[in-house]
Amino acid sequence: MNICASELAELPQRLPLPWPAAVTAPPRRVLAVGVIGPGRVGSALLEQLRAAQPRLVRDSGLELRLCGVVASKRMWLDCDDAELNGRHDGAQIWRPNDLDAFAEHVGGNDGRHALLIDCSANDDVAAHYPRWLAAGMHVVTPNKLAGSGPLPRWQAIRAACASGARFRYEATVCAGLPVVQTLRDLLDTGDELLAVEGMFSGTLAWLCNRHDGQQPFSALVREAHALGYTEPDPRDDLSGLDVARKLVILAREAGWPLSLEDVVVESLVPDSLAALPLEACMQRLHELDALMSARLAEARASGGVLRYVASLDRHGRARVKLVVLPAKHPFAHTRLTDNIVQFTTRRYCDNPLSVQGPGAGPEVTAAGVFTDLLRIAESLEARA
Repeated sequence: MNICASELAELPQRLPLPWPAAVTAPPRRVLAVGVIGPGRVGSALLEQLRAAQPRLVRDSGLELRLCGVVASKRMWLDCDDAELNGRHDGAQIWRPNDLDAFAEHVGGNDGRHALLIDCSANDDVAAHYPRWLAAGMHVVTPNKLAGSGPLPRWQAIRAACASGARFRYEATVCAGLPVVQTLRDLLDTGDELLAVEGMFSGTLAWLCNRHDGQQPFSALVREAHALGYTEPDPRDDLSGLDVARKLVILAREAGWPLSLEDVVVESLVPDSLAALPLEACMQRLHELDALMSARLAEARASGGVLRYVASLDRHGRARVKLVVLPAKHPFAHTRLTDNIVQFTTRRYCDNPLSVQGPGAGPEVTAAGVFTDLLRIAESLEARA
């Protein structure tokens, strides 16, 4: 076919212009949500969910429907107060705490997608996970007691996910940092975990960073307690048990059957303070000072720094202890409440893969929980 020059010049004007792609609304998905434990993290999460609801409906077609909130002794349900999301603890009607009835209410009987978020630190709540998951309800939690508790219960939780329900727990390790997901991605793409080393406590990181000999270590503990960096009982941080739980969670994520009893833990709490009532312990915190001053002098004599570090080697040996690290070590340059984790894997064997950032605080922990919720929501199909 021959086309003359004049026709060629007109060709672009003759061709039909393409219609813009049709703009379609995202498919609508509804996720029924129940929150257990409206404490510092739970309350921060409720605020984040409330603020995000309009945007998620508009941009993703995801409707988060808060169906209930459970505290230690009572619960509020949306069937009693339609404005539950805005004022759960100010609702006029509440019921006695009943976890089974609560889960049944959130799950409904209409085939809905349902998710329970456990922001408590309660072992009894964690004991319900296998039953909830087996019933097809998703579970998200920052509660470390499930992932680091008895190994048979952990195995029952994983087995219950055969129902198709998903169990996510990113915020159990380093708050909102993507530590568990990073490890999961490495394993899912065929890598192999060889070792883990990290600073898993924002509280202990802050104390080690501030402990420079200018003031007694006990004064720093009191300051951290006043700032809300520590647990209500600072011994829960200083004992190292919380750090050991996080190490167990990562080991189990990699398929290593580690239990809490397998971890060698160095507590910073002297025996003289361990069994005292909290008030008496706080009055005698000065008994920490001599030990910590000696450890600081040891570190300075070698040109190093003190850090509280968890480690799991390729032989399965797990330790949590206060160590002296060289001044050039990556852990020596953390700031404030930073957590840092290094994964040594078959791929990252010469230069470990690191994740670092703030690892404490209700807002960042709640954000980690929220991220888990959204990952689950992405996999949900739309239902009428």
